[in-house]
Amino acid sequence: MEARMDIYKLLPGAYKAMMGLQAFVNECGLDKTLTELIKIRASQINGCAFCLNMHTKEARQMGETEQRIYGLSAWEEAPYYTDKERAALALTEAVTLVSATRVPDEVYKAAQAVFTQQEIAIITMAIVAINSWNRIAITSRTLPQG
Repeated sequence: MEARMDIYKLLPGAYKAMMGLQAFVNECGLDKTLTELIKIRASQINGCAFCLNMHTKEARQMGETEQRIYGLSAWEEAPYYTDKERAALALTEAVTLVSATRVPDEVYKAAQAVFTQQEIAIITMAIVAINSWNRIAITSRTLPQG
């Protein structure tokens, strides 16, 4: 497979804006491990090889286990995720598949049970950011590195 375009070189202002959103999310105080789990799960759903490659490596560098990374596609059946991680992963799936799910009330209520409204807002922006990165990388066929 070949890359279609380097969208970042073609639209540096858009890349700068995306980096600004990502920097905002990164600085909001959300647990870094949780953030990587969100990025990996959304990237699995979207089929983004570039982002999966990047974020699984980053998660491992942060100390995340292979078992938890590999288990993300079946997180509902896996016993090694916390209640907060489960709520965030359910929200990740619902927001990523928003045209089909409409983000059900039960998913949102589960998030409210373990997160503050502020934290839910931050998680939502983290999900929005990775979904945007996925769509850019998939459309432009950005190839995995290394």
